[in-house]
Amino acid sequence: MNFMGIGTGELLLILLIALIIFGPGKLPELGRALGKSVREFRQASRDVTAQITKELKELEKEANLEGKSKADDEQAQH
Repeated sequence: MNFMGIGTGELLLILLIALIIFGPGKLPELGRALGKSVREFRQASRDVTAQITKELKELEKEANLEGKSKADDEQAQH
């Protein structure tokens, strides 16, 4: 298993240290907070990707329209 470049052994060591530092009562709360943060980050990443894709499609559409317009002008001149 490889989670964000961290192997299984390292992940277990981190969890053990967290358990020692925060105690068993605090860990579920920390896990929920971490999960919520990861979800929000993923959603923000999807939103940014969607916005960039939309903008690129609009630019491509404009470029195609300008290309057609120039081609039409050239044909009209001949």
